[in-house]
Amino acid sequence: MLLWMNIVLSCTVLSVAYSGYVCDFEVYKCGAFAPGDIYIGMLSSCFSKVENLYSRGAPDIYNCSEFNLVSFVRMLSFIHTIETINNSSFLPGVRIGYYICDTCCDASKALQSTQHLLELNFTEIDECELNQNHKIKAIVGARYSEVSISVARFLSLYMVPQISASSSAKALSDRLRYPSFLRTIPSDIYQTKALAKLMSHFEWEWVGVIHGDDDYGKNALQGFLENAENENICTAFIEPLPHYLDFKDIDIMIQKVVQTIQNSTAKVVLVILREELVHKLFTEVIKQNISRTWIASDAWSASYNISSMKGINNIGDVFGFSFITGPSPGFNEYLQNLAITPGTENRFIKEYQKLGNKKDYLTNVVDINQAYPDRLAVLSIAHSLKTMLKCNQTDCPGNKDFHPYELLNELKQVNFTLDNQRFYFNTSGNFVNGYHLMHWSQNESNGKREFVVVGGYQLEQEHVNIDKYFHWYNNNNKIPISICSDVCPPGKAKKLSKPSCCHECIECLEGTYSNSTNLPNCLPCQNGTWSRKGWTYCEPKKEVYWKWNGPQAIIFLVFDIAGFLLLFMNLIIYLVFRDSPVIKQAGGYIYLLIMVGLALSYTSVIVYIGRPNVYQCSARQILYGLGFSLTISCILVKALRTFIAFLPPHRQHNFKKFYKPPVIIGFGVFVQVLICMFWLIFDSPSEETLTTIDTMDIIVQCKEGSGMGFGFMLCYIALLAIICFILAFKGRKVPQRFNETGHIILSMLIFLFVWVCFAPIYIAKITERNSIQAAAILVSSYGIIFCHFAPKWYMALCKKKDEVTREAYIAQACNYRSSIGSILTTSSGVGSLSSETGLHLSVSQNLENTGISTISLECIMNENKSCNYQPIIRKRLRRRSI
Repeated sequence: MLLWMNIVLSCTVLSVAYSGYVCDFEVYKCGAFAPGDIYIGMLSSCFSKVENLYSRGAPDIYNCSEFNLVSFVRMLSFIHTIETINNSSFLPGVRIGYYICDTCCDASKALQSTQHLLELNFTEIDECELNQNHKIKAIVGARYSEVSISVARFLSLYMVPQISASSSAKALSDRLRYPSFLRTIPSDIYQTKALAKLMSHFEWEWVGVIHGDDDYGKNALQGFLENAENENICTAFIEPLPHYLDFKDIDIMIQKVVQTIQNSTAKVVLVILREELVHKLFTEVIKQNISRTWIASDAWSASYNISSMKGINNIGDVFGFSFITGPSPGFNEYLQNLAITPGTENRFIKEYQKLGNKKDYLTNVVDINQAYPDRLAVLSIAHSLKTMLKCNQTDCPGNKDFHPYELLNELKQVNFTLDNQRFYFNTSGNFVNGYHLMHWSQNESNGKREFVVVGGYQLEQEHVNIDKYFHWYNNNNKIPISICSDVCPPGKAKKLSKPSCCHECIECLEGTYSNSTNLPNCLPCQNGTWSRKGWTYCEPKKEVYWKWNGPQAIIFLVFDIAGFLLLFMNLIIYLVFRDSPVIKQAGGYIYLLIMVGLALSYTSVIVYIGRPNVYQCSARQILYGLGFSLTISCILVKALRTFIAFLPPHRQHNFKKFYKPPVIIGFGVFVQVLICMFWLIFDSPSEETLTTIDTMDIIVQCKEGSGMGFGFMLCYIALLAIICFILAFKGRKVPQRFNETGHIILSMLIFLFVWVCFAPIYIAKITERNSIQAAAILVSSYGIIFCHFAPKWYMALCKKKDEVTREAYIAQACNYRSSIGSILTTSSGVGSLSSETGLHLSVSQNLENTGISTISLECIMNENKSCNYQPIIRKRLRRRSI
């Protein structure tokens, strides 16, 4: 019911639109006419523009302009094919006539022409008679899909066959909306797929698109975008243009589109436009001196009008798919001797003759093979008529007064062979013979562009093949590159962004690699191999430890040997000046024990060099722990001695019983032995390997085993150092010549500072623990040497002899006691003070427990506070005193 209402409504609208108009050929001036027994209509496009489209306010005649040679040649192919059939015995006794009306590339004008061809006089009928036996049995055309769609809707009311030789819009394959439409070319479904396949073949993944805003342009765009997505092709821009040439802002819009092309990084541009619009577009492109690779739709892929433009060679390469063509015997001669056939009318030929062109002009400026589909359209009708009319070699006895829909049904079944190709309409009403791939190559002789078939596209195989070599329009004659992003080199992988074919190049992370370009992901290393960031291969990891010839080991070894040399020099000084008060005051055997402890510490650094094993790992910690425990225990004895020696007599007596150097040193070392023993028993140091993420190294180093054992060892040494520091700080005001407290304070501060800094760094830098601990040992050891030994070197080597005699030491002690007003007897702890005539001081000094005789001194201070002393030798005491 709704269908019949739509039909009646359509007829009513047409009745109003054409009211008062008489459909007579002479008055209507349709264009061309030839008498015959059976008539075929044609909707040509010999004129490209309607002049009064915007000013048209009444249903009067359209004024058309801009004569189009390509459409003119296609119309002549239609006429020539009909005349060839009429002059042959293909349809004996039957002559085909024709009416040709021009659409002027406008859908409304096309409907007016179609109405005339159907001979409907809307002023004389009150209702639509759908089953009329129309004089026109079939219509060939129109050229453009926008026009064909409008006409096909109208003709579907009467089921009049419409065969187009160039309208390729996908929508026209819809059998429900356009049941009477057929075409001798493939649908745009295949063309858009072929365009995407062509771009994929040349690896053009970043393209621009310019399309018309008519149904043909929109449908072709939609089809291309769907196929482009399947081929991973992205659009840099999509720009529409109005399909009307007389659009008032067309020039401004074209300038904007050209500016978009110039600003875009896309080097390939697909142009889905009518030939006339492409001409305007390329005029601006040539003016702006823009060079790209252009992909043509079938509407202009073989346009002589465009290929002959001045400056066309500067725009770059042009590719396009054209419908498969073939020869038209005698057509070339027909064009060269173009004339109106007697008994016919053709105002189009008269219009062309006004141009005054030479007889071979058409064959030089138009590719006549492009009219092959128009020839196929006429031949399809002729083969269908031959079947319907039951033609034999002498006659066609069938009924010539048939309905158009009967011819339509026969056309759907037609199947014929021409030029070794089989032609038929598929279920969608399309021919399926594929495409030629055209390249606009430059003729070497005249420098003009010519259409060269370099390949093709077969619909069944869905594959673009390149059969012929051609020259690229660039400096290096290589395939142009049109990509959104640069090719990712080996060592990097693509990280997709939007649009999908745009990407960033990301360096492969450690443990992955890429060995070719544009890999979507980096490949993981296998079989224990590894790679660094950005590598193109993987390789086995290398063991890393302190090799003897390694730069880091050499540096530490140099400092370690230097430490040994300083100890050796210190030993020589000790032996040479062993009888001097400087060395005796330094402590005798304690002096030697400190050197032994430092030697053990320096030895532990040597054990850090070489590939670690369980014995090395244990030895280096034990050597350091025992060595430094011995060293600091000896320093603690010196600090304690100085602290007690200059205490007031009543306090000195209480502390003297604790001053037992061998016991203190032995106990200090013994505790460390116990700590190390328990550490080795329960969780001893061992070898471990560390695989780092960011390097190619397998780090071989010592694992300290129990962190508690290692911590107790270090904390115990730190405890000894703190006790030394406190004792030295308490006795910091003793006489300068007796005062080593400053040196002890400085050395302990260095030690504590180094190891306080060591702890967090050691914990954080797991892979660098060897160098951290070795450096801490060296700095601490050098701190002891320069704070304890260096001053002795200076005193022994640089001071005058009278400044380092024992008398000088005793005199300074006397002065110190006088200044504090107390008496110190280090041998007995007994002193007396007289404040009347002066101060009598008896001092017994034990020189650092060296075992030498005690020196007694009597010092009489007079009123002028001058001190006179006289040394008296006493026999050796069994008991050591301070």
